[in-house]
Amino acid sequence: MSASDPSIPGVPDADDLRALERPTLSRREVVSYGLGDISSSFSWNAASAFALYFYTDVALLPVAALGTLFFLSRIIDAIVDIGIGLSVDRTRSRWGKARPYLLFGAIPMGLFTVLVFVTPDLSETGRFVYACVTYFVLGLLVSVTNIPYSALLPMMSAELKDRVDLSVSRSVATSLGVIIVTASFMPGVAYFGAGDEKLGFFIMALIFGVLAALMLLVTFRECRERVDTSDTQSVSILDDVAQMIRNQAWLAVSGFALLNFVRFGGILALTPFFAINVLGEPWMISVLLPTLSGTMLVGAFIARPILNRFGMRLSNTVALMLALALYLALPLTEEQPWLFIAVYVLASLVLSITMTSIYAMASEAVDFHQWRFGGRKEGLLASGMAFSIKVGMAFGSAGVAYALALGGYEAGAVSEQARQTMSLLYYGIPVSVFLLQLICIQFYPVDRLREQIKQAIA
Repeated sequence: MSASDPSIPGVPDADDLRALERPTLSRREVVSYGLGDISSSFSWNAASAFALYFYTDVALLPVAALGTLFFLSRIIDAIVDIGIGLSVDRTRSRWGKARPYLLFGAIPMGLFTVLVFVTPDLSETGRFVYACVTYFVLGLLVSVTNIPYSALLPMMSAELKDRVDLSVSRSVATSLGVIIVTASFMPGVAYFGAGDEKLGFFIMALIFGVLAALMLLVTFRECRERVDTSDTQSVSILDDVAQMIRNQAWLAVSGFALLNFVRFGGILALTPFFAINVLGEPWMISVLLPTLSGTMLVGAFIARPILNRFGMRLSNTVALMLALALYLALPLTEEQPWLFIAVYVLASLVLSITMTSIYAMASEAVDFHQWRFGGRKEGLLASGMAFSIKVGMAFGSAGVAYALALGGYEAGAVSEQARQTMSLLYYGIPVSVFLLQLICIQFYPVDRLREQIKQAIA
């Protein structure tokens, strides 16, 4: 009797093995999954990119206090993320493990997207307390929806092609979301506000909040959980967390992502100040910010064959070295705006390979966990990844706020010292991050174990 004899329970026959190579997801479902990331971008990237400017120049709050707000809210939020991930792994409902969070979190997230950009008629202390509450709650609601959304990807299909398609869909969606937000938000504020920035910010936040809620509901409706995610072992929460920390693949990709989002959060918050006060070209805000993530739209398709052909470690190493060289050349082009933009676009395009790889490596970390420990823990690993991203964004955005305060930044009276601080941050943050990421990616283990893990899980 052969090993592929269908009469042996639990052993796949030849037809079963051929079926495993075929994708199982429809194009509609793949696209609908991507809408979930656009939803997150509409809510969170609007706050990440424009909250600092809104709080300092519209709500008239002190910049140093805002640095504390950004840092503490993200750190607390990141700790809460672990609890959300553990909750996802233990959720059982008629909608599955991850999808219920999308259903019940969509509308509250859209609502607080609007409330963050409201300026109540209160004292400075009252406005600051209001900013703290609404900003923190928005971050919490984004976590409540985004961690289950991330955990949903490996639950939708066990096939590599499906997972790559979903990763590409998410990467493209991230690009589109950030392009739309960063390119249209400030022009929309000017158009709808007609000189009243408070009104303009409210209307734009309302538009993006409603769209974010609707898109997340579409993701809930169209996506399905197909992979059996019930673990064969029952361990304590502490054991779950201990296993996650011993997962070398997760450690490598989490560290890589943390560093990436230190850069991303810092540049996202700093670009409006840099374009206005250093380059002297406010119009470049609507070019540089969309480019920061817009190149991921093209990069997602470039990254796919590169990552498949050369693996995660080599592809990211080469991309980071090229980005490092381009960023070192960038200060030389400040006097020529279009040359500056050209070098910036090329650097961002190269970096899009590293951004796309994060989603794929995070999915592989789940398989590595199953191979290493016997359980998948999609929710916990997704929350751990979110923890790294939130901490990275916290250090990036809060670090910029603190540095601007130390540099003597005052709205309407920007000193030369403040301008020099902006330049140092704008170039120094990315270069430092690239060097650290080059070290981090060398510890990613899955490239040399991929076939062994795949065969063991199969």
